[in-house]
Amino acid sequence: MPDRARIAHLLRRATFGPTAEEVDAAERAGYDVTVSQLLRPTGSDSGAPKPPVFAAIAELGKNASRADKQKANQQRRQQVTVAIDWWLDRMVAAEHQLTEKMVFFWHGHWATSAQKVKAAPLMLGQLQTFREHGRGDFAAFTTRMIRDPALIIWLDGQKNTVKAPNENLARELMELFTLGIGNYAEADVKAGARALTGFTVDRRAGTVKFVARRHDRGAKTILGHTAAFDADQFAELVATQPAAAGFLPQRLWFRFASGEPMTDEVLGRLIGAGRDVDDLLRALFTDPGFDDTRGQLVKQPVEWAVGAMRQLGIRPARLTDQQRKQLVSGLNGLDQVPLRPPSVGGWPAGAAWLTTSSLQARLRLAELFAGGAAAPVLDRLRAAPTAGRPDALARLLVVDGWTDRTRKVLADAAGKPERLIQLGLVSPEYTIH
Repeated sequence: MPDRARIAHLLRRATFGPTAEEVDAAERAGYDVTVSQLLRPTGSDSGAPKPPVFAAIAELGKNASRADKQKANQQRRQQVTVAIDWWLDRMVAAEHQLTEKMVFFWHGHWATSAQKVKAAPLMLGQLQTFREHGRGDFAAFTTRMIRDPALIIWLDGQKNTVKAPNENLARELMELFTLGIGNYAEADVKAGARALTGFTVDRRAGTVKFVARRHDRGAKTILGHTAAFDADQFAELVATQPAAAGFLPQRLWFRFASGEPMTDEVLGRLIGAGRDVDDLLRALFTDPGFDDTRGQLVKQPVEWAVGAMRQLGIRPARLTDQQRKQLVSGLNGLDQVPLRPPSVGGWPAGAAWLTTSSLQARLRLAELFAGGAAAPVLDRLRAAPTAGRPDALARLLVVDGWTDRTRKVLADAAGKPERLIQLGLVSPEYTIH
């Protein structure tokens, strides 16, 4: 594979969508240096906007009026909307693109929804936990996550007491977050739930509190080990199981490399990289098998939209209120709005994003993006000869090339740059990378 094509492939997967200038710079730096820069960017991310600060919402007593309850609920919804808008803007503007891409990956992995948590500060707190702790040792990260306020609320952890064990968090911790189905038994779930007892959440303060009298201090047998496990010991145990060593590489492979399972040889190499997340990412991006995965991933709607905005010079924060509503409404039409995964299993992948209805929603969003493209972007397209504009568009959108069928469609629209951009954004070559 030519160096530029190999670099473009890397950046398409490790960022939300590279600009042509970013590919140029990475080509000059070389592949290995680019991988290192993605994994270890220098300095703070000056492009990333700071998170919003929310006013506290008054606690309502049992006798609160209906009007007061409605007002509080409206405030919560407004704060979540602000949080979604902010995160979309950060995804576009962040210079440390792999960091933000990993935050989005973990969001789909731990799959916590604001629709149940109903507290924007807790959701933003979880995103910050992903940024600060999601790139090192996976066991330490897992220990951190079982104390995350939003995750505890999402999986009913605050209801888990010695007198009334709730198994939701223990079950999903093993099934969806660390081990996978078939690598634990029901008895492990019940014992794990006992280990996780005792936590409550202070929504106003955004903190988790351990209440000793609610915790089960008895001996538990989990995955063949017997001890008076507490939450941290339970998390450490599951995250260091042999099954976990293969589970996370599989998740990373499906999100960053291919919708098809990796070969045993690739899996063996990734397992050999250990359980540090950055080490796994480096092993993945430099594995010979990664080069062969071009054209095997369907972009998730958020990836598709954020990438388009990056390449077209659009900042969500600078859109009008109506345009931001159109953006989120469009993502809702594509069935993927940040902070609102559909279930604890997260979002689907692959061909699930390529339905007839999604194409209509994609066309409308692409029209919004094409209409909002920055003037220099449109000027570059207009500066190209009409016959050369499909190739100019390919460079702008970092597409390796068009099929004859797509090229003909684009050639017919080349006289209208906005229409050309819209068609390029919904093309198979852009949607599948």
